Amino acid sequence: MTLRRDHVGGLLFLLLSVLYGWFIQDIALLPGDDLEPFHARTLPTALAWIGGVLSVLLIVTAGPVSVRPENDGRWYIGLTAGLLLLVVVFGLVLKWLGFLVATILFLAGGFWLLGERRPRMIAAVAIPFSVILWLLLTQALGVYLAPGKLVTAVLGG
Repeated sequence: MTLRRDHVGGLLFLLLSVLYGWFIQDIALLPGDDLEPFHARTLPTALAWIGGVLSVLLIVTAGPVSVRPENDGRWYIGLTAGLLLLVVVFGLVLKWLGFLVATILFLAGGFWLLGERRPRMIAAVAIPFSVILWLLLTQALGVYLAPGKLVTAVLGG
């Protein structure tokens, strides 16, 4: 059996999932939480199991080695640097623009960097996704997300 790129990726992801699952045991629980059905370790444990199952599926379903390379051999360092810079800018403007506006701009910038040039398509994906994520976090989970200093200054509040 030859070790393919999918095998290596699956093995690395499996290692990461197992290590993550191992270190979940270090999460402290409040007294009596071990008897509760949902506590601080529940979601991390589920995430570790899901990661493990998906990595095993990736290892098992790895296809044959293709004759042609999947890409032209370039490393795409410029694209990677652009996406990393976009993440840094997102972190910097989050306090000023707020979660909703910053996330919309982050996704739009990411789509543009990845090659999507149709503004309607970018907006049709970035805006609903950001609004749904914002609604999930604020309304369903009760997480407070500040509207941003600039938004507060313009709209008042």
